[in-house]
Amino acid sequence: IRPWFRRRLVAETKDDLSPVTRADRDAEAAMRRVLGEAFPMDGILGEENGLEREEARRCWVIDPIDGTRAFITGRPSFGVLLALLEDGVPSLGIIDQPVTGERWIGRRGCRTLFTGRLGGEAATRACGSLAEAELSATAPAMFDATGRTRFQRLESACRRVYWGGDCYAYGLLALGCIDLVAEQDLKIWDWAALVPVIEGAGGVITDWQGSALRQGCAGDVLAAGDPALHGAAVAKLASAGGAP
Repeated sequence: IRPWFRRRLVAETKDDLSPVTRADRDAEAAMRRVLGEAFPMDGILGEENGLEREEARRCWVIDPIDGTRAFITGRPSFGVLLALLEDGVPSLGIIDQPVTGERWIGRRGCRTLFTGRLGGEAATRACGSLAEAELSATAPAMFDATGRTRFQRLESACRRVYWGGDCYAYGLLALGCIDLVAEQDLKIWDWAALVPVIEGAGGVITDWQGSALRQGCAGDVLAAGDPALHGAAVAKLASAGGAP
């Protein structure tokens, strides 16, 4: 991926109107090849090339470039996502930022590990109320009409909102730099790796109703560094009636 960063890449538009580049496809092909050789009985699901070995109990989930828009515009806020599902539940998650050299590794039941030359420690921070919270989301366009109204309720209760970030925002939450991320329309390759990383850093990540993220879910994702703050955010997102 690094050799393609800030190079003139042709970005095609997929059926869902999201961009894809040669870097996306080459990176996924390389990851599939390595995983297939190391774990030949496991399934592999990738954003660009679908599912192999659907019957497998263990399945690797790949997003070769989460944040292709950031990648093709030269912003290092994208990341490579890799997750392992066991019986449909994320047990291992990796967020890797190949340009900044940062990596988060989460394993179910274990403390998240972070390495990176920019510094930081994988530990979420306490945040006493929504009024003190720093909120992040990738883009307003990811919300449907109802979701936008619900997000605005949460946004209006928080100290500030930051747009942009893709998976990198979740890494920052795991480092205690921000407090909340609320997004819609995420696919399983967008969120599976995030679950062990956030939980292992002391945070909570669920859907907007506060339920565990599962295969086939709608893709409404809420992550909070402070468990008490998560409850307040769920309550705010649930109060969708009327004007924000």
